[in-house]
Amino acid sequence: MDDIPGIQACNFLCFPEEDPRDSYYYKDRIVFWPKLFYVYQSGGILGYVVGKMVGERHGYISYLGVHPDKRKQGIARKLMTAAEKALVQEYGSEYVSLHVRRSSVAAINLFTEKLGYQIQITAAEFYDNEEDAYVMSSCII
Repeated sequence: MDDIPGIQACNFLCFPEEDPRDSYYYKDRIVFWPKLFYVYQSGGILGYVVGKMVGERHGYISYLGVHPDKRKQGIARKLMTAAEKALVQEYGSEYVSLHVRRSSVAAINLFTEKLGYQIQITAAEFYDNEEDAYVMSSCII
C-alpha cells in the first residue's frame, strides 16, 4: 500500500482527462484482489495494472498505465502477462475483458496485435469526458 501515492501520480500522467481515483479505490482492489495489482518500478513507479474478478470465470482489467516517458519499452505487455497469469492461476479465470478509449491507437494495437484481444462492442460515452470505449476481450486459458 506504500505504492499508492506513486500509482496515483502515474495514473494522473497516464489519464489526465479522468477524475483522479482516491486511495480507497486502490486499497479496495488490493484487499479483494491482491494478486491482480502489479507495479513496475525502476527508480519510481513506471507502470501499473489493476484487475478484478467480475464473474466466476471472468477477469477484468480496470487500469493499465505506463508513464508517458517510458512507453514502447514492453512494460505494458509485462504487466498484462503477469495479470493474465494471476487471473488463471489464482482466480480460475478463463477470459478477461477491458475497456480501451477509441482514441488510444497505441493501446488498441497493443491489445489486438500483441496480446490477441478482440474488439467486442463499443460502449458509448464510457469515460468521464464522454469518449466512447471499445470493450475488448481475450480467452486466457
